Amino acid sequence: MKYFLILVFCLVCIKVSAQQQRIEHQILAVMHNQEIAWNKGDIEGFMKGYQQSDSLLFVGGSGPTYGWQKTLNNYKKGYPDKMAMGELTFDIKKITVLAKDAAFVMGSWSLKRKTDNPHGFFTLLFKKLNGQWKIVVDRTSSSKE
Repeated sequence: MKYFLILVFCLVCIKVSAQQQRIEHQILAVMHNQEIAWNKGDIEGFMKGYQQSDSLLFVGGSGPTYGWQKTLNNYKKGYPDKMAMGELTFDIKKITVLAKDAAFVMGSWSLKRKTDNPHGFFTLLFKKLNGQWKIVVDRTSSSKE
């Protein structure tokens, strides 16, 4: 009986680990697609990683912004063209799976531009909504903050 319980425990651990790896892979794919879109100068494509809802929360240097459209508008204002956008690179430091439909992501970002190389950190709350992983909360800081 003892060996049976150990076997069951091991199988559960393997299943949980596989599920966590699957979630991490799916989230990394969302973020990779964001990098690709950004580096093409496609802010709307970049925004596909976010929940398209008024409940989206983005917290940056100027405080909280609620809503997908307002967040998109802020990105367009801050990055009006491809030159201002530069080349984006994410460095994911940690993904913590909170539940089968929620995960916390911590990492850094950097832009490579002709005139400067701004960088900073982010924490993201991802939720699985309608079968897709979306950012529902984004706290991003820059080296200027």
